[in-house]
Amino acid sequence: MGFKGEVIEKIAALLTVAFGLVAALAWNGAIQAIFASVFGTADNIPAMLVYAVIVTIIAVIVTIWIAKLADKEKAKE
Repeated sequence: MGFKGEVIEKIAALLTVAFGLVAALAWNGAIQAIFASVFGTADNIPAMLVYAVIVTIIAVIVTIWIAKLADKEKAKE
């Protein structure tokens, strides 16, 4: 792969990360709104800690699930 190909590859990777960040921020807002409607305002520290723990657990589960899917797809090739 030449220089031009590497530049295009890096730009594609950066754009993917940028869109991932936008999606993560959108999900963060949605999850915070759900959390606020279920548990009330998340203005106090205990509520914020519960929110952080819940989001972390969900992130770990989704990451493991995506990695397993990716491994299955690689095995097919």
